[in-house]
Amino acid sequence: MKTKENPKSWKEHINNKYGEKGTETREKFEEEFETFRIGVLIQEARKRQKLTQQQLAERVGTTKNYISRIENNASDIRLSTLMRIIREGLGGSLKLSVDI
Repeated sequence: MKTKENPKSWKEHINNKYGEKGTETREKFEEEFETFRIGVLIQEARKRQKLTQQQLAERVGTTKNYISRIENNASDIRLSTLMRIIREGLGGSLKLSVDI
C-alpha cells in the first residue's frame, strides 16, 4: 500500500518533501542539489588525480580555501572559474546541457 508518509519511489519522496516540479521550494532544492553535485564531481576528480586542494588551487590560481568551499557546497562558482578548474586544474573538459 502506498502512502504519503512512506513513498515508494525517489520521485515520490522528493515531491512529498520539496513539492512538485515548478514550485519555488522544488526549484530551490534542485538548484542547491546541482551546486552540491558540482562540488562532489570536482572533489572526486581531484582525488582520482591524487591532488590536494592546495595543489589544485595552485594550478588554477586560486586558494585552497576557495576549492574547499566549492567542494563543500559553501560557495557559488562562476562558470569561468568552473571551466578553469576543470580545464587547467584537472585537465578535463566541461560539458553542459540545458533541459527545457
